[in-house]
Amino acid sequence: MDQTLHTGWQPLPGAADAPAGRTLLGRLTDGFARACQPIQSTAISTDTAGLVAGEVALPTRDGEVPAYRAYPEQGTDLPVILVVQEIFGVHEHIKDVCRRLARLGYFAMTVELYARQGDVSTLTDPPEIFAKVVNHVPDSQVMSDLDAAVVYAKSTGKCDTSRLGVTGFCWGGRITWTYCVHNPAVKAGVAWYGRLVAASMAPLQPVYPVDLAPLLKVPVLGLYGEADAGIPVATVEQMRAALAAAGNTTSEIVLYPEAPHAFYADYRPSYRKAAADDAWQKMRDWFTRHGV
Repeated sequence: MDQTLHTGWQPLPGAADAPAGRTLLGRLTDGFARACQPIQSTAISTDTAGLVAGEVALPTRDGEVPAYRAYPEQGTDLPVILVVQEIFGVHEHIKDVCRRLARLGYFAMTVELYARQGDVSTLTDPPEIFAKVVNHVPDSQVMSDLDAAVVYAKSTGKCDTSRLGVTGFCWGGRITWTYCVHNPAVKAGVAWYGRLVAASMAPLQPVYPVDLAPLLKVPVLGLYGEADAGIPVATVEQMRAALAAAGNTTSEIVLYPEAPHAFYADYRPSYRKAAADDAWQKMRDWFTRHGV
């Protein structure tokens, strides 16, 4: 097991002073990634009126990576939510999730976590995205970049990073469980249909949520679909059993009947409005209950 995943959060030394001229990848995707086409008419677009929203260069240990943040124009001591991307990278839907959270009073930030490995925005086939990019992204790198995002949020003077939450979708759902073990300073996490059990050996992603259950101290809400072909109900029950065996009574998993994978993705045919609306409210209540 990679010990960097559960040793606790520490600010990155010199993160705020990373060399400004070193950029690992140019800019975030404009609009939606090609693999997400065609975009459904149900896609939600949240405007930026009353918000500060846009791309920023995030200093990390080995240079700048692109990120997106949104927060209310007014107010200070804002609670922080890290938003972790799907396999398609930081495209318009993930940015819009940040804006939705900003409208609720949060400082929401998402990082292009594949910046060093490649640009998935032009790829059209999910297996190709995994083979060429995602499978080459080390968990340790992702944890470090999310740590850097917390440092950045604090540096703005707008945030109260002691009120820190994390949420993620699909690939980011698994990362949400993982980051909540890596950084015990997180107040709460909400994982949307993230894989719980490894489908195959992946040296750069050495542990999955079911392996981490005994180490989990942060309360995590898991939001899953009963009809998710890639995450069988049996693995959801395996995770529930692992949490119970660890004596974890603070985390919960909600399983939505007949909901497929990506049921919150309003820009895709998988969108299920009733489940999405209910899960969004449950997420809001979860963060409020746990002080985020």
